Amino acid sequence: MPSNNRRSLRQTLAGLAPARLGAVLDSGAKVRLADTLMGTNLAGGNGQAAGRTVLLAADGQLASALALIALDGVARDIVLCPPDLSAEHQVVIARRVAADLVVTDLAEGTLPGLQDMKHVRCLPAIAIIEGNVAPSVTTNWVLLTSGTSGPPKAVRHTLATLTGAIGSTPANADAVVWSTFYDIRRYGGLQIYLRAVLGGHTMVLSSADEPMADFLARAAAAGATHVTGTPSHWRSALMTGAINTITPGYVRLSGEIAGQVILDGLRAAFPQARIVHAFASTEAGVAFEVTDEREGFPASYVGREAGPVSMRVAGGALQIRSDRTAFEYVGESGAPLRDAEGYVDTGDMVDLRGDRYHFTGRRGGIINVGGAKVHPEEVEAVINRHPAVQISLVKARSNPIMGAIVAAEIVLKGSPAAGRSSEELDTIRNEITALCQAGLAAHKVPLSLRFVASLPTTPSGKLARPNA
Repeated sequence: MPSNNRRSLRQTLAGLAPARLGAVLDSGAKVRLADTLMGTNLAGGNGQAAGRTVLLAADGQLASALALIALDGVARDIVLCPPDLSAEHQVVIARRVAADLVVTDLAEGTLPGLQDMKHVRCLPAIAIIEGNVAPSVTTNWVLLTSGTSGPPKAVRHTLATLTGAIGSTPANADAVVWSTFYDIRRYGGLQIYLRAVLGGHTMVLSSADEPMADFLARAAAAGATHVTGTPSHWRSALMTGAINTITPGYVRLSGEIAGQVILDGLRAAFPQARIVHAFASTEAGVAFEVTDEREGFPASYVGREAGPVSMRVAGGALQIRSDRTAFEYVGESGAPLRDAEGYVDTGDMVDLRGDRYHFTGRRGGIINVGGAKVHPEEVEAVINRHPAVQISLVKARSNPIMGAIVAAEIVLKGSPAAGRSSEELDTIRNEITALCQAGLAAHKVPLSLRFVASLPTTPSGKLARPNA
């Protein structure tokens, strides 16, 4: 079971030398972490949250980042609401977790269905408040899952489970500047935020509506040394000329399958960087990271009982048991988060090839072609190997005979498909088909290839798949 021996964010910051504390930056403001020890960004003080279940429903990331420091160790529960959570689902979540306080930077009356709850304003700045409430409790951190069209599930963590994979602060901590494409209200972004705050580092926050080139320019201006995101985030970044503005020493990918093509692309873009891809989920926590710049992960990771994480493969799916997993689903009466042995079924399918496991896709994303199974991600990995391809999305298309066929939408590198001749497009299409025929079983080869200008992504930075 996870332990609860992690001090609050504010207590950890108080234990660091003030001179080495960094700052949190967004596109319009900068707040020193040292200032959070002298006050709060909650109007009226953080004592209003003492012992309460708080729905953190701010629009801005900076206001949210500061509120987390004010609330941790004071509130009984912090429920992190990503900004894209619909008003309807927000009300469902508030009822499910029994929230009794809303912390927001939005104007009063702009959160439909929550008007009867007490509201506290949070700001992207710190006010100095004497005698503010000090941390004294172990706060539950409630995160929302993604990948469903209905109300997301609420998952209960503590600071201890969320930070189990975070090591000690490096000696040159004052030189570390974190930046991430993620939103910190989601598990992937929260991991980076916690690494920055607990280490006293500076962090550059992104903005959902900010052009990629502008964000990269801000990260470069702040001297970002550690930059993280999903493979889809990184593909978008590599498509912009601004990718050359940043020179990180550490590049991290998570949230989606990290194929060899994107790993090689990042190595070419950042020859000086350490490139790492990690596996984590909101429920299972951070399971492992891979540092050898190869797709998949060593088979030796599975079956080990020593250490903080145990993994096994059952029915082709990766299952994880560790002190980093969440405790439970909150307000759910369905299946428990963990089985009787403490394992979380991730739903991520893997295939053993030699001495290495490779991710093939999600259990729920399988395409059924005449009774044969196809994982879209496996097909995409082959398509993406073509030198003209930037990214692809594979999905099912209904067929009266087979039930479904495999179809692919493809974004090409450089100029859009419309700028290429029909002969050039036909050549690329034939080459991609040949690649698939050589590397995949016949039923997995796409029967439809369509070139598009772009592919949609979810708010969490992943490819928007039809079943998500």
